[in-house]
Amino acid sequence: MGLFNVFFGGKQENHAPTDGGISDPGPSVKIHPSVDAGVQAGLSDFAGGSLTCQCTTNPVKVKVDAQTAHNHVCGCTKCWKPAGAIFSQVAVVDRGAVSVVENADKLEIIDTDAAIQRHACKDCGVHMYGRIENKDHPFHGLDFVHTELSAENGWSGAEFAAFVSSVIEGGVDPSRMDNIRARLKALGLEPYDALSPALMDAIATHVAKASGALPG
Repeated sequence: MGLFNVFFGGKQENHAPTDGGISDPGPSVKIHPSVDAGVQAGLSDFAGGSLTCQCTTNPVKVKVDAQTAHNHVCGCTKCWKPAGAIFSQVAVVDRGAVSVVENADKLEIIDTDAAIQRHACKDCGVHMYGRIENKDHPFHGLDFVHTELSAENGWSGAEFAAFVSSVIEGGVDPSRMDNIRARLKALGLEPYDALSPALMDAIATHVAKASGALPG
């Protein structure tokens, strides 16, 4: 859909699909290691921690000095996923809370033309954070991070599933989608083929104010 193309790149749909009445297929349907055994709630007093890439020597370390928000599993083909996972897990945090504290020289931007500039380790390929430099973007000021890269517990828990249909573009057989959506629902992760309604409303509000459809 148009807003995804403008702000993230690529064509997506924005409706929330139904699960067709399929019951929970159980943990045999894998989503992401962080949620497959159940979604862990975050701690209200959690103040952040460190993210570490997967290199065994000289890993990149990123410090995040705040709790994350809007944590979710994402089916798009742009987000980094651990081996074997069909979804990524990604959250947002104020960019002022994010700093590279070790081996910053190993980082490179995957796609400088993308709205979200994903800074990845050149050796292991892990995305350490995604940053939006376009000040007109509705999510400017927020960085995208993968909290699974942290040894600390307490990060905000996953809340929903975004861009679910996109896992097909990543090679998932379309015949699996009913079971995948049913499993997401059973985990409490409402499946959407865009972002959650709250985030889509935030994007649309930003666009409407920029166009004059709504007062600034």
